[in-house]
Amino acid sequence: MSKYLVIVESPTKAKTISKILGNDYVIVSSMGHLIDLPTHTLAVNIKKGFVPNYRVIRGKEKILKLLKERAKKKKVVYLATDPDREGEAIGWHIKRSLSKDTEKFARIVFHEITEEAIQEAFSTPQQIDMNKVNAQQARRILDRIVGYFLSPLLWKKIVRGLSAGRVQSVALRFVVEREAKIKEFVPHTTYGIEAVFTVDGVEFKAKLTKIKGKKVIFNERHQAQEIIEKIKDKNFLVAHIKEKDISRKPPPPFTTSLLQQDAFNTFRFSSQKTMLLAQKLYEGIEIQQEMRGLITYMRTDSFFVADKAKKAVKEYIKRTFGQDYIPEKEHRFKEKKGAQRAHEAIRPTRVERDPPSLDAYLSVDLSKLYQLIWRRFVASFMESAVYRLTKVELQGDGAVFVAEGKQNIFQGFQKVLGQEEDKPLPALTEKQKIFLKDLTITEHKTKPPARFTDASLVKVLEDKGIGRPSTYAPTIYTLIKRGYIRREKGTFMPTDLGIEVCDLLIASFPTIMDEQFTAEMESKLDAVEEGKVEWKTILKDFYPSFKQRVDKASVHLKKTVEYTEEKCPTCNRPLVIKWSRKGKFLSCSGYPQCKYAKSISTDVS
Repeated sequence: MSKYLVIVESPTKAKTISKILGNDYVIVSSMGHLIDLPTHTLAVNIKKGFVPNYRVIRGKEKILKLLKERAKKKKVVYLATDPDREGEAIGWHIKRSLSKDTEKFARIVFHEITEEAIQEAFSTPQQIDMNKVNAQQARRILDRIVGYFLSPLLWKKIVRGLSAGRVQSVALRFVVEREAKIKEFVPHTTYGIEAVFTVDGVEFKAKLTKIKGKKVIFNERHQAQEIIEKIKDKNFLVAHIKEKDISRKPPPPFTTSLLQQDAFNTFRFSSQKTMLLAQKLYEGIEIQQEMRGLITYMRTDSFFVADKAKKAVKEYIKRTFGQDYIPEKEHRFKEKKGAQRAHEAIRPTRVERDPPSLDAYLSVDLSKLYQLIWRRFVASFMESAVYRLTKVELQGDGAVFVAEGKQNIFQGFQKVLGQEEDKPLPALTEKQKIFLKDLTITEHKTKPPARFTDASLVKVLEDKGIGRPSTYAPTIYTLIKRGYIRREKGTFMPTDLGIEVCDLLIASFPTIMDEQFTAEMESKLDAVEEGKVEWKTILKDFYPSFKQRVDKASVHLKKTVEYTEEKCPTCNRPLVIKWSRKGKFLSCSGYPQCKYAKSISTDVS
């Protein structure tokens, strides 16, 4: 009979670990959270000090019952949930629900699902990290309070069924304000002159930079044409040649946000899709009838890499590309403030498993993501690429043209990530005469700010310290699900409903919608995890002023009726604009006696 019970979150993870542990272990999945705050109620006793009223999640009762039965006669119950706040909280809830015998439980932490990592974790069992649990509790209760009190105000002012969230609302504000800037943008056009020169039958291009010592920017096309007429028949020579070599170090290994950004930019994967694929690679893929975890844990904000993995990748680089591709000193990558160095960067669990060796076992999308992770990791330990930059000044009758060339002289990390295209210039010498073949006018239109994509929205959230690795994808998913933003050709656009919600929240709850406040709240939650701040202190500091705002808004917020000049075709009463969760629509002002309604589409396009 098995002596030990191991509890993980997912069936795939359970299957992978079961192949590593022996018959003495029974591995079962909790299928994620089992215990949480119940829906449709606050479930937090604020007066007694923010005491949460946890309940078994509806539909999870059978799983909890199974875990209790499996745990009864086991010598030790190992809690092997994910190595982050959520995983710690899941393990803590399970421990409290299964038995009062706290000595029976042990916490197991690993960042990759490999035989060595699992065996090491089981040889060094730990206790539940209550700092992590309390950080998760503080976030969960904070977000419940915000949603519970703000959502009814949205119902009162706009339409029933809407909801608001702390991090999501700030992300929505970014999208709405970016769209406003795009609408307000007034384009401006400037003109330049580009020349084609030839030397020894080789053509190259150069841009006009100065006329008689003055920098050139033409606001009118005819100004550029006048210059062309003056210089088109002039003689030119090489005035100056400047060469320099520059090195470009590789990018760092992936964190969660960088992976989501690169996966979108390279493959147009949404943040949610990227995380689902990464979860599969982490939890295990069947390879030759064995489940193998292929990457380390995919929720991380650190560039840290374990010593054993460093040694393995350096040996791989030396064996595959040669000693010249290994830098004398490892590259240093600047991490964001507060990065958790207990976590590793996202990397392959075995660098020897190169992408081609896994093609037969991975779907197309899994293969793409694995290749992205593998290449980035290997490249981050390779030597810098070296380029030779050449800048040439060409002069004739007071006109100065500049031509620039770039040529790779050492591939370095680009041997793995791919090399940029060389743009060499022909061999030139100073005072050399060259032939001006052609002159053309170039047009440069200023562009409005780009709409956010998965990549750029995740980047701005991370740069501003809003959310954490586990929240980026759910934040975007929630905004789309609520109908506050929509995707169009890979970019995010706010809906009419999203704009209305955003405007209301900014007017009534400026603190909640303030990016700096939200970032500071994330830092406070980090401080709880580090054991520097008591978790209820955050809630005590936040709640009074927030509740005051809620009470004030409850008095002043009223649903306004917006009449139109259009008449109801059924009863000839005026039509009014109303809201549904899908946006605006026209309704008869005589409702409910007259139920005529007409959809209208006024979303940003």
